[in-house]
Amino acid sequence: MAGQETISFSIRDAAESDAASILDIYAPHVLDGAVTFETEVPTVQEMASRIRAVSADYPYFTAEDGTGVIGYAYAGRVRSRDAYQWSAELSIYVREDSRGRGVGGALVRRIIGALKTMGVKTLYAVITSPNPQSEAFHERLGFKRLCVFERMGYKQGLWRDVLWAALALGEYDTPPEPIRPYGRTTR
Repeated sequence: MAGQETISFSIRDAAESDAASILDIYAPHVLDGAVTFETEVPTVQEMASRIRAVSADYPYFTAEDGTGVIGYAYAGRVRSRDAYQWSAELSIYVREDSRGRGVGGALVRRIIGALKTMGVKTLYAVITSPNPQSEAFHERLGFKRLCVFERMGYKQGLWRDVLWAALALGEYDTPPEPIRPYGRTTR
């Protein structure tokens, strides 16, 4: 909840063994929320596979305290064509009892640092809208609202809009150096 005091936690690279804890945070959003357009809860094995796939080239972090994993964030390629390699999309989820306590911001700042090291130039946030808390969170981190795709998805009986926001991570030099995959060169 907003306004709560910060808590002590650590951030580290996610491991496949975190899949069940990550799924515990993610599943309620699939079942009861609209922040993800996924409609079927993945299995623990599928979540482990996703962690492995993302971690091969992009940062995937967990935040944990004495109770276990309290949040996670990762970045991934926005689109597959080569000219998109300098852009990444952010995903972040924080356990309900740890929201508003600095976990999300710390995870995103860690993602930003890793992406800058990789040579990524722009980080995008894709937010189901309206979502005032998420929109304000990203704005506080410097994301600029770009556009809203109206009625982009249908979930839980409603057509949902999707807001895109962007954060510039560095200079747009020409020509840019190819990105350096996180899993191979930046750890």
